[in-house]
Amino acid sequence: MFTKIHSPVQQLKHPTLQQLWIKRDDLIDPYISGNKWRKLKYLLSKAQTENKDHLVTFGGAYSNHLLATAAAASRAALKSTAFVRGETVKNEMLMLCQLFGMTLLFVDRTSYKDKISLFDQHFGDDPNALFIDEGGASMEAVTGCAEIIAELPADIDHIFCAAGTGTTAAGLLKGIHDIGLKTILHVVPALKGGEFIAEEIFNYLGHTNQLILHTDYHFGGYAKTNPELIHFMKSFVSSQGVLIDPIYTAKMMYAIDDLSKKNYFRKEEKIMAIHTGGLMGIFGMKDKFF
Repeated sequence: MFTKIHSPVQQLKHPTLQQLWIKRDDLIDPYISGNKWRKLKYLLSKAQTENKDHLVTFGGAYSNHLLATAAAASRAALKSTAFVRGETVKNEMLMLCQLFGMTLLFVDRTSYKDKISLFDQHFGDDPNALFIDEGGASMEAVTGCAEIIAELPADIDHIFCAAGTGTTAAGLLKGIHDIGLKTILHVVPALKGGEFIAEEIFNYLGHTNQLILHTDYHFGGYAKTNPELIHFMKSFVSSQGVLIDPIYTAKMMYAIDDLSKKNYFRKEEKIMAIHTGGLMGIFGMKDKFF
């Protein structure tokens, strides 16, 4: 199911940056797009190797990871269950998860914090169940995301990605070091207090060489926005023809634009933004756009 693919690279129009590009991982698949495809690739291989037929994972009510896991499990003829954080709700995302056959278990936010305990309580006696952490966070996911680098030109000066847990960023940094590039990885945390992401990356790789965090572009915290970000996002989408989301990729593109205004980059430098998908998050904020 997860055959080798190369998502396209597209040049963006920008008033000052001559070499601004975007890696369109959002085009990989309608439901298993972006970093979700990369993260799940080796986790599904693990399930097959360990003869597991039931994927058990975690996420919020608008989680792209839940939808991607549900779709991937369905295509691989596997069962899937998700612990959903918070009160019982119905929305477009969860409807799609259920259409793909996923069982949803809503849990209160306190219980949700101990994911291992939840898994053991419900599936500890099921030898066919595979624990998949929130967002797919794992070394398997890091390995999958590292493969992005080999699909990019070798002369890139700066790579940007948005981050929630740091797993994708760890993979990108691994790929940069595996190939021996001098490229700098810039990570834009989507949540307030994102400094911890450097520690998460260190836990995966044992170093943070060639990593820069930009922690001032969270716009108030995870899934938080303001009129300035929404205006930027609407302008970007209408002028570039590339759909970005307010939770992750809009914050990343805003950061690149803001840094360019501050003369952070040299004119000749080549910048690559990684589009990690996540477009379904727009559904949860549709009232803010019009």
